[in-house]
Amino acid sequence: MIRLFQTIGEYILFLGKVISKPEKWRIFYRDTVKEIDKLGINSIAIVAIISAFMGAVITIQTAYNTENPILPDYLIGLAARDSILLEFSSTIVALILAGKVGSHIASEIGTMRVSEQIDALEIMGVNSASHLVLPKITAAVLFNPLLCILSNAVGILGGWIVGSATGAISSQQYIEGIHYAFIPYYVFYGMLKTVVFAFIITSISAFYGYYVSGGSLEVGRASTKAVVNSSVVILLFNLILTQLLLS
Repeated sequence: MIRLFQTIGEYILFLGKVISKPEKWRIFYRDTVKEIDKLGINSIAIVAIISAFMGAVITIQTAYNTENPILPDYLIGLAARDSILLEFSSTIVALILAGKVGSHIASEIGTMRVSEQIDALEIMGVNSASHLVLPKITAAVLFNPLLCILSNAVGILGGWIVGSATGAISSQQYIEGIHYAFIPYYVFYGMLKTVVFAFIITSISAFYGYYVSGGSLEVGRASTKAVVNSSVVILLFNLILTQLLLS
């Protein structure tokens, strides 16, 4: 327990170093654009693929569990829509990105630490934490909501295609369910969670990479810790945000 509080304290102090005014805005903008490409654009394919299958599975499972003549078929589309908007496109995608993006950030910064590149930046008087981490956080916070929107669209589309192809639900009924009692706030809710999760993934992963000590083996361990702890914190904040925003 003492170690847990010590780690939380170190993480808060680390954020204090990270969230500071960039020394050169031109370099900050350039690095942010690069990180958007590495962390965001390179994640589009995996987000789209997972979202399509996710929407398809939700639709089929909902159809299987609502085989009741009393229940109208359009409820399948409604359930698929709300499941994707409220939970899957934000939380599940965030957990996947914690593995892909989080391990990349931790290993990249950890390698810079063990190869003494971070020490060289400190000697030159550069705030290494802000210089290396702030562009990553900014890029993820700005781009991940777009990934959430993409996931919403692809997930619903995947459910429609597979539902119609398998005969689980007609195209007309599915589209009716998508439109029925739509609440725009659900889209905002999912995007807000995505922003919080993006910050969690990048900051925690960078934290474990930044304080690596040793060699390549420790870098691998730091990457594992980053993914595991990011996932746990994501699930914790998912519960907190759900209680605050939907209660």
